[in-house]
Amino acid sequence: MTEPLHDVRLNVNGVTHDVAVPARRLLSDALRHELSLTGTHVGCEHGVCGACTVLVDGRPMRSCLMFAVSAVDCEITTVEGLTQQDGSAQGRLGPVQQAFAECHGLQCGFCTPGFLTTITAGLEANPSPTEDEARDMIAGNLCRCTGYQNIVKSVLRAAELRLVVEEGRSPVTRPGEPSAEPSLESGQLEVDDRDDDNASTGLGG
Repeated sequence: MTEPLHDVRLNVNGVTHDVAVPARRLLSDALRHELSLTGTHVGCEHGVCGACTVLVDGRPMRSCLMFAVSAVDCEITTVEGLTQQDGSAQGRLGPVQQAFAECHGLQCGFCTPGFLTTITAGLEANPSPTEDEARDMIAGNLCRCTGYQNIVKSVLRAAELRLVVEEGRSPVTRPGEPSAEPSLESGQLEVDDRDDDNASTGLGG
């Protein structure tokens, strides 16, 4: 028997999409399959790992636990929507993405999109977190590779970069590091330091 479809209008990354989906279609699957926004990764499918986290009306949401039909009238932001528009085809990395690139906050990259969206929301609520607050901010997301140290550094660095963008203030230089204004233009690691798979991590290709 053919499963009935429901017409759903989703507002994702500022763009409206009309899709027809079964009532039980998960938001994560609708984003990936109907809208081809494959930056949202699906891991445990039980809401535990955090890889599928997107922002729904600015709040982190496990997209594997939400039906697409329940996302009508919501503003959804995926990892693709974190890139800032600068007139180029791919845009420019946002502060959290830039921080992950600078601080090597990823290895395999599978969990990275969920961290990026989670931290983006976390910094909206707490723009200047301490190290302990940064750890609390990411406590709901799992990473099997990094040991979290560089992810915590990325949170703190992203907070600095946000100040540069939003307030025009210079970031605090960490002990042992040369004083320099951060570059938000390049948005990429040096070629020798890049992971070939980072096109699927939300850090660009």
